Amino acid sequence: QVDPVESGGGLVQAGDSLRLSCVDSARGSLTYAMGWFRQAPGKEREFVASISWRGGTTDYADSVKGRFTISRDNGKNTAWLQMNSLKPEDTAVYYCALEEHPFASGSRRERDYKYWGQGTQVTVST
Repeated sequence: QVDPVESGGGLVQAGDSLRLSCVDSARGSLTYAMGWFRQAPGKEREFVASISWRGGTTDYADSVKGRFTISRDNGKNTAWLQMNSLKPEDTAVYYCALEEHPFASGSRRERDYKYWGQGTQVTVST
C-alpha cells in the first residue's frame, strides 16, 4: 500500500468531538509533513491543518483555529486531527496527505502534497 489511510469519521451532533487518524505504512517512520484537507458537497477541497515532519510547526485554517488540533507520533507512523465543538459547516470528506519531499514544514497548498488518502466522511447534524 502506498497511500495513507484515514479513519475516525462518522455522524455526530453539533458541539460534539471526533478524532481522525491517518496512518502511513509505506514510508517507514513518518518523516513527511502532513496536512488535512476537506471537501464539502459542491465545494472545492480546502486546507484544514498541517504539521511539520517533527511536529514543531502547525498551521490551521481560520475556520477551525481554536477548535481543531493536529498532532503526530512518528514512531507510530500516525497523525491525528482532534476536532472539537463541531459545527454543521464542518461536514465534509476529510483527507490526509503527505508532502512530496521529506523533512518539510507543512503547506496550505495541495500541489505540495503527493500522497493522499481516500478520505473519511464527517457529518455534523444540527
